[in-house]
Amino acid sequence: MSVASSFLIGLPGSGKSTVGRQLARRLSLPFFDSDHVIEQRLGCSIREFFEREGEERFRDLEVSVIDELTGGVASVVSTGGGAVLRFENRRHLHDRGTVFYLKSTPEEVFRRLRHDRNRPLLQVEDPLQRLRDLFDVRDPLYREVAHFVIETGRPSVATLVNMIVMQLELGGMTPALRKSGPEPTQP
Repeated sequence: MSVASSFLIGLPGSGKSTVGRQLARRLSLPFFDSDHVIEQRLGCSIREFFEREGEERFRDLEVSVIDELTGGVASVVSTGGGAVLRFENRRHLHDRGTVFYLKSTPEEVFRRLRHDRNRPLLQVEDPLQRLRDLFDVRDPLYREVAHFVIETGRPSVATLVNMIVMQLELGGMTPALRKSGPEPTQP
């Protein structure tokens, strides 16, 4: 059985990159962070590009990168928080792999990101309200594209990875990963 790609979506700061790296390691698959791929291509930060070119131009570039990352070899891909805003991205993600929505409340994300100055959409007077507004718009889109919703809440990264792997195994989307222990004996 071949291993399918897994795509992680959710608000900025919901843990997509951290969980994605660990999940890829666990599944022995390559890991891609779509925002990092975009930054490598641009030769500057997303924040700089946003300021210079605007969000619309960024979203255009993001569509091309998501298409490429979801159309390649089996991998784990974490997307930018706004990737679901474009229909093409939602279709590619949903149709080309298994999508996990790492659902975090705006308050949880705010606690994690309150000192982060590299997220352009949160460089506003009231970042918590901005996160609430983003959640209101994006949560229905995340749910539309996701095959599974994983509540991030308080679980550790390892627990979140285990939850995702369990869903993949139950769905027959990856061979059961060997647990360490004695070899099964043949009758």
